[in-house]
Amino acid sequence: MHPKLISFGDFFLPSYGVLVALAFLVALWITTKIAKEKGLNSEVVTNLAVYCAFGGILGAKLTMYLFDWNLYWKHPEEIFAISTLQAAGVYQGGLILAIVVAYWYMRKHNLPFLSTADLFTPGLAIAHAIGRMGCFAAGCCYGEKCDLPWAVTFTDSDAARRVGVPLDIPLHPTQLYEAMGNLVLFGILWWRYRHGYKTGELLGYYLVLYSILRFGVEFFRHHEQALPFGLPLSLTQWISLALLALGFYILTKAGKPSSSADVADKRR
Repeated sequence: MHPKLISFGDFFLPSYGVLVALAFLVALWITTKIAKEKGLNSEVVTNLAVYCAFGGILGAKLTMYLFDWNLYWKHPEEIFAISTLQAAGVYQGGLILAIVVAYWYMRKHNLPFLSTADLFTPGLAIAHAIGRMGCFAAGCCYGEKCDLPWAVTFTDSDAARRVGVPLDIPLHPTQLYEAMGNLVLFGILWWRYRHGYKTGELLGYYLVLYSILRFGVEFFRHHEQALPFGLPLSLTQWISLALLALGFYILTKAGKPSSSADVADKRR
């Protein structure tokens, strides 16, 4: 759609990069707001968010390299190509490594894992919705061909050159499907936060509901990788099933009720 937000000669400001930066700032603002309401040290929470962001970026890239290993094995120079470095990677790979980094950081600072992770989920959902709008602007993560009334047609040659999106062909707006789904998910998580929840419940709901969303969207999304195991499921759908199971497990272990009204007056 509009991969370049602003252009001056050879310099340009990528729409995707701007929206991802905005997504991080919005998520950080929401998370620190919740942390303050819960009486947590906002500086520690901010540092945790930054560590998780770096972990998420690294995990997304590594998973992308893993999924396209045949390409990068035959053409290792593509690993450091500009188009590769600008690619978002695989979100679920980033989510998994971010959770690992969060677990390490929380243990180091004696933060309870589930109750702290709960605080991040609303911000994570809204950030993902904004990030998917960046994908839509860049043309990446595009869908399969369709003839539905809401199909989108990309026409920007620069987007085609950078991310390979086909031009002048109506496609499923899979980026928008996921963006809208994440907005709904944010609303659910925010409502649960405001009306009381059990420890670990927000994280569990996030993993379950996002996994269902991603599993469904994958049926309409274009895939360059061969489907594994001879079954009609993509690699990200298999990851979705694993995260779905983890989410249900966390929900079964959800602890005692924790209401947003029970805000500590004393700040640590």
